[in-house]
Amino acid sequence: MLDGVATICDVFLNGEHVAHGESMFVPIRVELAGRLRDGDNELVICCRALAPRLAERRRPRARWRTALVSEGNLRFFRTMLLGRAPGFAPGPAVVGPFRPIRIERPSPLEQLRVLARVTPDGGGVVRARVRAPARLRLRLSGPDGVHEADLGPTGGELGVPSVARWWPHTHGDPVLHDVEIVCGDETVHRRRVGFRELEWPADWEQRGLALRLNGTEVFCRGAVWTPPSLERPHADADELRATLEAVRDAGMNMLRIPGIGCYESDVFHDLCDELGILVWQDFMFANLDYPDADPAFMAVVEEEARHVLGRLAGRPSLAVLCGGSECAQQVTMLGLDPELARGPLYTELLPGLVRDAEADVPYVPNAPWGGTLPFRPAQGVANYYGVGAYRRPLADARLADVRFAAECLAFSNVPDDPALEQLVEGSPSALPVPHLPAWKAGVPRDAGAGWDFEDVRDHYLRLLYEQDPLEVRWSDPARYLELARAVTGEVMAEAFGEWRRGDSACAGALVLWLRDLQPGAGWGLIDSTGRPKAALHHLRRALAPVAVWITDEGLAGMSAQLANDTASPVSARLRLTLYRDGEVLVEQAAREVALAPHSATSLDVEEALGRFVDIGWSYRFGPPGQDLVVASLEAGPEPGVGLISQAVRFPVGRPLRRETAVAVGLEAAASRTGEGTIGLTLRARRVLHGLRIEAPGWVADDDALTLEPGIERAVGLRAVTLEAGGETPKVTLTALNLSDRFRLPLPAPLRRG
Repeated sequence: MLDGVATICDVFLNGEHVAHGESMFVPIRVELAGRLRDGDNELVICCRALAPRLAERRRPRARWRTALVSEGNLRFFRTMLLGRAPGFAPGPAVVGPFRPIRIERPSPLEQLRVLARVTPDGGGVVRARVRAPARLRLRLSGPDGVHEADLGPTGGELGVPSVARWWPHTHGDPVLHDVEIVCGDETVHRRRVGFRELEWPADWEQRGLALRLNGTEVFCRGAVWTPPSLERPHADADELRATLEAVRDAGMNMLRIPGIGCYESDVFHDLCDELGILVWQDFMFANLDYPDADPAFMAVVEEEARHVLGRLAGRPSLAVLCGGSECAQQVTMLGLDPELARGPLYTELLPGLVRDAEADVPYVPNAPWGGTLPFRPAQGVANYYGVGAYRRPLADARLADVRFAAECLAFSNVPDDPALEQLVEGSPSALPVPHLPAWKAGVPRDAGAGWDFEDVRDHYLRLLYEQDPLEVRWSDPARYLELARAVTGEVMAEAFGEWRRGDSACAGALVLWLRDLQPGAGWGLIDSTGRPKAALHHLRRALAPVAVWITDEGLAGMSAQLANDTASPVSARLRLTLYRDGEVLVEQAAREVALAPHSATSLDVEEALGRFVDIGWSYRFGPPGQDLVVASLEAGPEPGVGLISQAVRFPVGRPLRRETAVAVGLEAAASRTGEGTIGLTLRARRVLHGLRIEAPGWVADDDALTLEPGIERAVGLRAVTLEAGGETPKVTLTALNLSDRFRLPLPAPLRRG
């Protein structure tokens, strides 16, 4: 079995032509019986050049053209667009075997399909469809015990009176059950299933795609998935686990596999099932006018779609199936008839196959889709870049009334210094122009645009920090990088705060995208080496299952927003604190809050304080009474004890005037908390904003944070490698309003042996 070969290929075994492939998305199966010889065998894969085929004149002619790729005829070939998109993934394109090649024994089972469903009375049923030559038994085991039933020649079903439900990790436990098909004493098939009930509005094209899991509304948040790199689109199991655990730990509960890429491995989907991460799965179509009137092309697509649905249908993590990316948007924005995007590929073939597969998820013909125009954010599914590429003010995140953003908030996120230093030392050719700063590498650009996403980032740097990015970059490049790393995360956290409010109509948003394909300042929240960027830490706080954040309500003051997505009630103390001059306590109030499972609520901050203080300095009857507002959700009785979540607001602007560590009274200490883990305790007399923790070989569980004046903050460090875990790390603290670098006194290294 050749799991994936890009793209047009011929396969020879011991000199015999045994297979031909036209698609990188369909595995190639070679029957080995009678073809293997004693001793050595030779397998040859010959990948044919696409260039001559792309140069051919093909029919039908395209009804529209896209600037995404330069080869218009690429629409005839089943290969991914990543590696062929000059603006953000210029190449090289993937060629040759990019997935495993393996030998497997023929299965005695044919046409196997296993589906787990929740019954109306709260029980569960497992249905197995199969053709087999022998009598089989179906066995289900899990937290509800072990249950068995006989299968007939074409399958059967097994019902149980009650089952534990599968949840996305933000809302409960992703409970899985083991299913085995047994022939005699031999297990001939084994897989894991989850029981979950998924609902969505019938009129989602107007109202938005609001998903309900097990009767509970779920705010879907996450990112667009990317492979590790263009050169290595197939990640191994350890790398996949590390990345997906980082997704989970960041409070994300959905990943979108986009139509510009390739389908993911079974290991990826197994891990999403296990970790409780929902999957929005595109079919691999994007932007192009695909020849859906060509029977041969549609036959290849049908084979591809049947294969994908056979692997994914019935998985608990599968949440959405989508025909592709931006085809309807492309047509409409070119001023053409929107009906051109409603061809048989998206409206007949793919939805019919989804129904046949009994996938039990909504089918979205394309993203964006719905409403009077397919990209209106207040209807259906949109791609939202109002805050972002279109440089709209932060208030647009609420004004746009986003219902579900399948893509959003693309920014050129600058990685930390080690990644930039590695770029300069290891691959200077990756820089767009020799001798340019390393942060210029990997910056995405829409094809033909006179601006790039660094310009977008600089726009918000000027807006939030009231700094001229060109002047700062000219006079102090290191300072520019500090601000550039911080601003994109702050903007994204602000937008998600608007969308996640209890009275918001938004049901989900996915950032473009999760991980950079190449070194540099790409869209990724994780750099190309797998390390989180500062932006991810800002999002982690905004997306945490239990969280507090503050929204600016203009003349209505400020609201403390609270959410408890988990399945358990949360009892905590909400502490609201106001400071002046970055350190002087002006006002404080605290109240006990009881957050029900799967709930969201809000609280007027001035109401909680008991009086009007012009908290946002909106009325401006005089000088501001406070320049820092802090909302802390705490499990302990004292300030800072048992901190669950914390949010800050700066009514008169962010504190950027730099002072020394001595002037702000910064104190820090470290102690070993376990093998490969260290606990830091941080405290400062004055507020520190954008506090960064630098520790080569280690990763902080919180970073790019604001340190409340006079309150101790605990942060954990985890060794990235075993070698780092046995050494004394070099920990340095910096902040946007700190003029020097503070180095910690550290514990002794671990003893080895």
